[in-house]
Amino acid sequence: MTEGSPALRFSLIVPIYNEEANVAALLDEVAAVLLLHGPFEAVLVNDGSKDQSLQRMREWKAARQADWLRIVDLVANCGQSAAVMAGVEQARAPIVATLDGDMQNDPRDLPAMVAQVESGACDMVAGVRRKRRDSLVRRWSSKIGNGARNWITGDRVTDAACGIKVVRREFFLRAPKFVGMHRFMASLTRWLGGKVVEVDVNHRPRAAGTAKYGVGNRALRGLRDCFAMRWLRQRMLRHLVKNEY
Repeated sequence: MTEGSPALRFSLIVPIYNEEANVAALLDEVAAVLLLHGPFEAVLVNDGSKDQSLQRMREWKAARQADWLRIVDLVANCGQSAAVMAGVEQARAPIVATLDGDMQNDPRDLPAMVAQVESGACDMVAGVRRKRRDSLVRRWSSKIGNGARNWITGDRVTDAACGIKVVRREFFLRAPKFVGMHRFMASLTRWLGGKVVEVDVNHRPRAAGTAKYGVGNRALRGLRDCFAMRWLRQRMLRHLVKNEY
């Protein structure tokens, strides 16, 4: 953003890991949808991809001279939470939106979600995939996981793993940082005093590439994180400075 340019409404954060088959189509869609909704920036974070994802993003930006697109390249693969947090740290808008890089989330849901946070009606809007376009195993494992999560943490979140969210950037910056935190942002925002609302969002089948998560690499980690969140709810710092004289 240059001096004299209008203030950014929001920063879109997209973590990218081995999505070379999707990034060009993703950026085409983001441009077609979101450039119509006021000034924004997209921060795509390359999380140590082993394919040509970074090259595809750089080629797309150069070909279209898209100054609204920023590409952040991490030194190594650090995981989705770290990639999202890296994007939030680099973001220049007071509101951040997140989107998965596999094109299963629909960016058309974002303008209304951003507007809710902008209006002051809430501090975070969390997406809920009512009609998930995934396999039966993934849908049921997610349903069981959300139920266990809510029982252990004492919070109520319908679809914790949904990648499309909009939240005031300050809540990301104030939240405790840990691997897996991106799935707990609704709870963390509430526990920090923010208001969270949930809205149904569109979910689409994966058209290209392969899923990075499954029952095998998520179940035990997710259970461990839930117990950590239960402990954290009682121990996290929630201070805010009222004034200085």
